[in-house]
Amino acid sequence: MNGTALTVHQTARPHGFPTSEHFTFVESPLPRPAAGTALVENLYWSVDPYHREMMDDVPGGFTLGAPLEGRTIGRVVASRTSRLAEGKIVFHRQGWRTHAIVTPEEIRRLPRFDGVPPTAYLSILGGTGLTAYVGLTRIARLQEGEDVFVSAAAGGVGTATGRFARLMGAGRLVGSAGSAAKLDHLTREVGYDAVFDYRDGSPADQLRKAAPDGIDVFVDNVGGAQLAAAVGALRDFGRIVRVGTIGQYNTPDAPVPRFDYADIVEKSLRMEGFLVSNHRDVQEELYEFAVPHLQSGRLRADETVADGFEHIVDAFLGMLRGENTGKVVVRDHTEAVFAG
Repeated sequence: MNGTALTVHQTARPHGFPTSEHFTFVESPLPRPAAGTALVENLYWSVDPYHREMMDDVPGGFTLGAPLEGRTIGRVVASRTSRLAEGKIVFHRQGWRTHAIVTPEEIRRLPRFDGVPPTAYLSILGGTGLTAYVGLTRIARLQEGEDVFVSAAAGGVGTATGRFARLMGAGRLVGSAGSAAKLDHLTREVGYDAVFDYRDGSPADQLRKAAPDGIDVFVDNVGGAQLAAAVGALRDFGRIVRVGTIGQYNTPDAPVPRFDYADIVEKSLRMEGFLVSNHRDVQEELYEFAVPHLQSGRLRADETVADGFEHIVDAFLGMLRGENTGKVVVRDHTEAVFAG
């Protein structure tokens, strides 16, 4: 096969917000599969908040001058293994590149569900949706009628959490976001009952107004002052689900949240974080829960889709600046379909 491939490399460690200068596109000859491998042409890429953390000098982080990784969907275009037929659509983690060499052990075959678009496998049915689902069912153990507060509610995990919680019978649903347009989307489209802009004043005061009777569950994507506010608002036996700390990824010197630690004991609160990679066994359960709702229209995937691999860095930086609503997906082939 002739042709060229593009990969994205990180060139330097950022201090604070990264810029396009921290990345470079590298062109190389199209890779050829060796025996037992296959060449995948990537069609859809996921850019995620955790990628910012991996840009730092941390264990398991991105290596400077090497192709970056990420969740990706692609089509097998050349194969030297009977286990990966040409034309198959597969999920793998060699993202931030136009083509990848994979082994059968490195991919996951994606099921076909009528009426479900490919981008859903990177958003509501992918790691983003799985994070929200695990957070509610395994960590919070959400019960019908319980009141829930979600920070960064207009992001990928936040919108999925809100939609899932509503389907699971949550009571009052409160969310925070960073613009009037996002707040409108949360109440009009996602199903949140009350929302507030975390930049408009004290999160504790705003949460008190949005949930005057308190909350049972806090799904935390941000950390900081919103975490402290939630501790004060939680009722007895409340639960805090720690998903991420995006509010500190680009401000490592930000002060840690201050709250009354006695609340943890006196209200019998539980705080637990998790990595979605430790819950991959829940993937089929997520499909069983979410797909019928997607097909019926009761559930929608909130997505911001950027067209063109050349825009993957811009899409990532835009997400860090909060320019997206829902999950950010980069799409290369607008008419890609599953081959089975």
